[in-house]
Amino acid sequence: MKTRRAGSRSDVDRDDMRREYRFDYKKAGSNRFAGRFQAGRVAVVLDPDVASVFGSSNTVNRLLRSVIAAMPERGRRRAKAG
Repeated sequence: MKTRRAGSRSDVDRDDMRREYRFDYKKAGSNRFAGRFQAGRVAVVLDPDVASVFGSSNTVNRLLRSVIAAMPERGRRRAKAG
């Protein structure tokens, strides 16, 4: 059984990506969901256990607005995303 030296990459050139990571943007279509978002809206992904409690985005927004209203003024500063 042959062993390869550490750092030897005969199957992948160091400057090129592997074939499975190459993407032909000429074949890409437009984002079919882009029209659903209005200006200023942000998409948020909820964990499944949290999402199961809420029936709609309106319910989530209502709850979050009540939490914001209960926060002290100094705590209402806009948090950075991430």
